[in-house]
Amino acid sequence: MGGQQRVFRRKIRSVQSTKKITKAMEMIASSRIIKAQRQLEEAAPYTRELFAAISAAASHAAGVEKHPLTAEARLENRAIFLVVTADRGLAGAYSINAIREAEGLTRYLVDDRGFEDVIPYVIGRKGVGFYNFREREIGESWTGFSDQPTLSSAQEIAKALLDRFLLPTEEGGADEIHIVYTHFVNMVTQEVRVRRILPVEVIEEEVDVSEGRIGSPDNQTGDDKPYLPLYDFEPSANAVLDELLPRYVESAVYTALLLSAASEHAARRRACKSATDNAEELIKTYVRLANQARQAEITQEISEIVGGADALSSATAGS
Repeated sequence: MGGQQRVFRRKIRSVQSTKKITKAMEMIASSRIIKAQRQLEEAAPYTRELFAAISAAASHAAGVEKHPLTAEARLENRAIFLVVTADRGLAGAYSINAIREAEGLTRYLVDDRGFEDVIPYVIGRKGVGFYNFREREIGESWTGFSDQPTLSSAQEIAKALLDRFLLPTEEGGADEIHIVYTHFVNMVTQEVRVRRILPVEVIEEEVDVSEGRIGSPDNQTGDDKPYLPLYDFEPSANAVLDELLPRYVESAVYTALLLSAASEHAARRRACKSATDNAEELIKTYVRLANQARQAEITQEISEIVGGADALSSATAGS
């Protein structure tokens, strides 16, 4: 019985050590979520104004449909996608959910859209390990910054995607580019989403503005047309698009990285909290088993003492 007590005490110490680690990781993930949310808030104004400028330039540019990044008349033979996974574990199903969505995207592009080749570009060691284990082709891979992305990393990734897109299809270029990432909704909910970033779709739509009319405030013509933004493009709207559209790709990649980083921290915090709770329950179970073993040992010792006393008494009485 004493051996059982030692086994249970050793298990209790081991689980307590694991609990300390998971509790520390839970606290670290909680602090990093706040930092990731702050980065998202800081990047939001730039992204919003960038999209507004691109919309204005596209609506004023003649022949914008002929721009390399907006051209729809492509062969649709090859597509690439960027999937964002984690570099480290203890994040629950965060990485596998993104990989599962990427596999679904691949089947859709091949079976429904008729693409002949779909090539993944992977961020994170979990995704790299998944594709390498299955000996699947990877366009490029990046690791080491999934939980703390930087703008320079997003620019490097965007450049690789743009270079592949601008190549002719016959020379290995891509006809479409998608991003598979995890969207951070809140601390509890994170959703895996797929977004096509290239070619950029230019949509002509009529804006319904209930307040204001074209012209000055003194204009009483009664026109129902809305105000239009006053942009002046130098040297031309097409030249501005040449500069803005690559920035749009960088911004799309950077936003996906930030959202995925926040989602990874939230998933790791939830997983570590669950592990900590399970460790507490396991410690309670081992403590109860150790107490039972101790009680059994005490009972056995008492029985042995009583039996020895009875044997001695019987021997004395017989003599």
